[in-house]
Amino acid sequence: MASHRRPKQPGRTRVTVLTATAAAAVALSAQAAHADPGAKPTKSEAKEKVDKFYEEAEQATEKFNGAKQKQSKLEKEVGELQDRVARGQEDLNKLRDGLGSVATAQYRSGSVDPSLQLLLSSDPASYLEKASTLNQVSAKQAETLKQISVKQRALKQQREEAAGKLADLESTRKALAEQKSAVQGKLAEARDVLNQLTEKERAELEAQEKAEAAKSASKAKEQSKDSSSQDGNSKSGDDSSSPSTGKHVPASGRAGAALNAAASKIGSPYVWGATGPSSFDCSGLTSWAYAQAGVTLDRTSQDQANDGTRIYDQSQLQPGDLVIFYGDQHHVGLYAGNGQVLHAPRTGTVVRYEAMSNMPFQFGVRIG
Repeated sequence: MASHRRPKQPGRTRVTVLTATAAAAVALSAQAAHADPGAKPTKSEAKEKVDKFYEEAEQATEKFNGAKQKQSKLEKEVGELQDRVARGQEDLNKLRDGLGSVATAQYRSGSVDPSLQLLLSSDPASYLEKASTLNQVSAKQAETLKQISVKQRALKQQREEAAGKLADLESTRKALAEQKSAVQGKLAEARDVLNQLTEKERAELEAQEKAEAAKSASKAKEQSKDSSSQDGNSKSGDDSSSPSTGKHVPASGRAGAALNAAASKIGSPYVWGATGPSSFDCSGLTSWAYAQAGVTLDRTSQDQANDGTRIYDQSQLQPGDLVIFYGDQHHVGLYAGNGQVLHAPRTGTVVRYEAMSNMPFQFGVRIG
């Protein structure tokens, strides 16, 4: 007989859990609706986002700089290899042409048996002289064949090397395009955030940047006066200025010349990929500054980190030393004394002084 039991009703505990879950879902939906991702950011939020995008753009910029430097190097190497291959092929063609002429001459002169030529010759002495010459030609021909063989092997190796360089160059060009796109993408994201602000808010942020630039210019004048004062004290026997005391240390030598060159560019705009003389990115400024002192640095901050002796103790830094920031070493500036760095910060800023404490210091690099 079939059972007619009533279905079991859910217990109070289960009803409570279901009710709580539904309530939580409603609350989360309300929070999601309230935290609209497309909502207009506050000025401080916008600045934080923009700064983040600019920093990421600078990371991509240094990768772009590295790819561009590699591309230039590869293009030069490929060009030299192709020139060598062309010259080698020309030499090989000449050797083959010479060998062909000798072979033709020998064929024509060897159509009659040599012993019969001697018997029929009206001048045996002349014939023997010609025979001796033919032996010399044969020896020369053997040497030519050897040269051709060597030249062919060299050409094959050079062609293979050129093909490898060309493949590497094509890969580098793709990487260059990708990094360029990455930089432009980050800058576009920053512009999108700024465009969400009112005109007044954008003007306030711009004024803030100009205030930083003005502060830097003022700092530059102070540094210049301090340098002159310290130079005078040094001449009078005062040796109290050292990195560890926090006092200004006059820059000297090539490092000093580089620092002075960079200081002459205070106020110049940051432009990604730029190496001067009117605009710079971070490693573009340092490489340009040291070039004015007769020193060639690598193009990127990561490579410049290996261009000299590393200094991990900030108290041992001297003016003109390179200063590397961030764990991936994507930013570089010049130590200016008093815990200050002279650098090209990022898009939207200019070359200026800034406290080193504003960025995660990794180490200094002394160019020796």
